[in-house]
Formats: sequence, C-alpha cells, structure tokens
Amino acid sequence: QGHTYGLSFWAPYYGTGGYMLNTYDFRSALVTSYNSCIDMRRTDQDYDNARRMLAQWREVVPDMIDAGWGRIVLVGSRAAIDHFGGQAAFNIAKAGVAALGQSVATELEGTDVTANVLMPSVIDTPATRQSLPYADYVNWPTPDEIAAVAEFILSEESAVINGALIPVYGGA
Repeated sequence: QGHTYGLSFWAPYYGTGGYMLNTYDFRSALVTSYNSCIDMRRTDQDYDNARRMLAQWREVVPDMIDAGWGRIVLVGSRAAIDHFGGQAAFNIAKAGVAALGQSVATELEGTDVTANVLMPSVIDTPATRQSLPYADYVNWPTPDEIAAVAEFILSEESAVINGALIPVYGGA
C-alpha cells in the first residue's frame, strides 16, 4: 500500500521485458539474439520495451507538469549496464529504457516532476526459482523489497532524486 500524502495521483504501469532462462545451445542463442538486434523491423517484446514506455509517458507527462507534481518510475534491468551474453536484444531494450528515463529526467528539470529507473537483477519469485532450481536465491531481491524502493521514489521526499539508475540487486 502506498501513501498519497494528501494528493491524488495516477500511477500508470506498463510491465515489459519479463525474462525466462531456458537451457539452450549458446551458439544458436547468440545468433538468434544477434539477429533480433539487427532487424529493427521486429516488433517483439524486447524491441517494444522502450518504444511503448515512451508512448505511455508522452501521454501522461503533460498532465503531471500541469498538475505541478509527478513521479515517473521506469523498470529497467541490471542488464542495461552489465551486458550478459546470450541476450543481446534484451540488453539493448533495457539500455533503451534506462536512456529514456534519464532523457525524460533531463527534459523535466525545473519542474516538480522526476523520472528515475529501477534496475533490478534476478528477482526472487516462484517462477524464477522454478527456472533456476539450483541457484542460490538467498540474496536475490523480492518483489516487496523492490516495491518498497519504488514507493519511496514515488514520494514527495524523493524530490532530489531525478535521472537516477537505481540498483535494486540485493546480493545477486
């Protein structure tokens, strides 16, 4: 549950870029990932990450500016800055989300609207544990821990944070 701080707010959410690990041949995965990156006509989920977020924020940012207050929290990934092999399209898509957040933050300077990007790594969920049954998940961040960071970033107290790529890795 979040706090409204006496203000009404609308918090649009667009979840993109879920990632599931599979057992695969590294060479074929690399070729598939590379081909996904060079064919910019593709409209699959990886390519759509930043494009859809940009379209969404174009709609709501003017209202936030008119209201005199707003918080934008995008969800990127650690993969945007630590480029893991075998997932080039995902890495590029999440780097686009990070760049979008920082670009929007720069454009919003001088307003009371901020934009930041949460950068989780692997998240401790039942689905992740099932995909990685032998992994050491003890230090992975939980959805609740990530949500607590997002709740602070959405608060008035976070006004001095703008354009940040916020690591929410836990010990992963």
